[in-house]
Amino acid sequence: MQEDLLAYVPAEGALQGRVILVTGAAAGLGKAIAKACAQFGATVVMLDKDVRRAEASYDEIVAAGYPEPAIYPLDMQGATAQDYVDLANNIREQLGRMDGVVLNAAWLPAFTPLKLYDTETWSKMIMVNLHANFLLIRACLPLLEQAADAAIVFAGHDSNKAYYGGFGVAKAGMEALCDILAAEYDNPQQFIRVNSVDTGPIRTSMRTLNFPGENPDTVARPEALVGPFLFYLGTDAGQRTGEHLKLGKQPADSCWVGEATET
Repeated sequence: MQEDLLAYVPAEGALQGRVILVTGAAAGLGKAIAKACAQFGATVVMLDKDVRRAEASYDEIVAAGYPEPAIYPLDMQGATAQDYVDLANNIREQLGRMDGVVLNAAWLPAFTPLKLYDTETWSKMIMVNLHANFLLIRACLPLLEQAADAAIVFAGHDSNKAYYGGFGVAKAGMEALCDILAAEYDNPQQFIRVNSVDTGPIRTSMRTLNFPGENPDTVARPEALVGPFLFYLGTDAGQRTGEHLKLGKQPADSCWVGEATET
C-alpha cells in the first residue's frame, strides 16, 4: 500500500477548481506539496511566516503555468484565534471556497532533555506544533463543511522518543486531533476526509539543523514524497479516513513519477 501511494499520480486536472491551504508552504515539504497541488489544477493558499521564500515559491508556480497561488503571511507562534478567523474569512471573500487543508508547518529548534526545558520554549513548541493547528482547523471547518469533497491531511512525525520534548508531545497530540476529527466527520451527512502522512526522513532545513552530522544528500527530497498527500486530497481517496500512513526512510535518489521536469 505504501509503495502504491508513493507512486500515486492524479489524473490531469484532478484538483482543478479546488482551493487548498498549505501551511509551511515556503520551503521543504510544504513547498513541494503546494507545487504538486498547483500542478494538478488547485489554487493553493501558501501560509508561511517567511514571505521572501514564499514569494520565490509563488514565482516558481506561476512560471510553470499553474493556477496563480495566494500567499498568506502568518506566524503561527504568535497568531491569535481571531487571526485564523480572519484567514478563513479572507479565503471565503477572495476565493469563495476551501476544499482542502494540509497541516505541514512545524518547528523543532533543538533536541532537549525534559529536565532542561524552560517553560517559554515548551509553550512555543506546543503553540506552533499543536494549538495553532487546532485554531486554524476550527476556523476553517465551516468552509470545509460546504465543500463537496473536503479533505484535511496532517504531516505526521514519529516523535515519541527521548529528547523530542515539546515537539514529540505536540505531534502525539496532532495524531489524536486527526483521529478525533476523522471520527466526528465520518458520517454521510457531513463527511470530511481526515488522514495523516509521516514521510519519514526528508531533506529539509529543519532536519539539517537538528542532524548537522548527516549528509543531506543521503536523505530523500521532499518532492519525492508528495504522492500520498495528493491521494488523500483528491476524490480517488473516496471514503478513506482516519488513516495514519507511516513511511520508512526512502532512498536518497527517490523520485516521484508525477514530478514535473524543468524545461
